[in-house]
Amino acid sequence: MSAIIGMDFPSFLILLVISAIVGAVLHYGLKFYVVPGVGSYLGKVAVGWVGAWLGSPVLGHWWEGLNRGPVYYVPAILGSVGALVLAVDIVKTLGTVFRPNQ
Repeated sequence: MSAIIGMDFPSFLILLVISAIVGAVLHYGLKFYVVPGVGSYLGKVAVGWVGAWLGSPVLGHWWEGLNRGPVYYVPAILGSVGALVLAVDIVKTLGTVFRPNQ
């Protein structure tokens, strides 16, 4: 299929692998999280998948030779990283803004 919304199962799996790797690097490698643990990592995988899915439509189609159907790897990786960094930063910021008075 040519549309990213109606993606095939291999494309879904590629985005899932990209988000799992990016999430693992950020969570376990760089310790970039709000809460440690497997639940936080799995949340990163879900958010990272959405970022990877939106990577090509938002960032464009880079390096035609490095794509698999509608999945372009470089924009998918950058989209996943961007979504994860944005999500963690938003949660950390809201945690400091809405912290109860002590």
